Amino acid sequence: MIRCNNCQYENPPGSIFCSECGAQVISADLTTQNIRTDQVRTAASAEAPDARTPPVYLAADAWGSIHLMDSGQILPLDKRSEYTIGRVSEGQPVMPDIDLTPYNAYANGVSRLHASIRRDGKRIVIMDLGSANGSFVNGKRLTSNSERLLGHGDVVALGKLKFQVLIR
Repeated sequence: MIRCNNCQYENPPGSIFCSECGAQVISADLTTQNIRTDQVRTAASAEAPDARTPPVYLAADAWGSIHLMDSGQILPLDKRSEYTIGRVSEGQPVMPDIDLTPYNAYANGVSRLHASIRRDGKRIVIMDLGSANGSFVNGKRLTSNSERLLGHGDVVALGKLKFQVLIR
């Protein structure tokens, strides 16, 4: 077992990132290797007129989006400058702006009103709203009710539910 230095969770052998908090658990340098992509490019160019065009992840009027890592679902952040994120529960008087219930939020430890994400000019910030299981940005736990600056590509975990923030 590999013990995470961040949260002390015991991860299975061969783990690169902690299953609990998302922190990197190996300290050795990782090496990469070249793979052949000539066959992939041929197949892609047969399907699309320009295979070099990057995929569009943001709606035309969106300032950002949330890319749910388990399902691949992309939720746009547009029109509003602030969103609450959480899950819906029966009899709950206040509803989150972004409902993660369909993405197994309860089982992953997402609170009813877990966090908020806000655009302030060019800055994007996230704040944990006193959730039971905490919020993490790139494996580091957020202090409740304190804002944390987000950058394009940051990985956020609400409990165990992880998403990547994509910012225009």
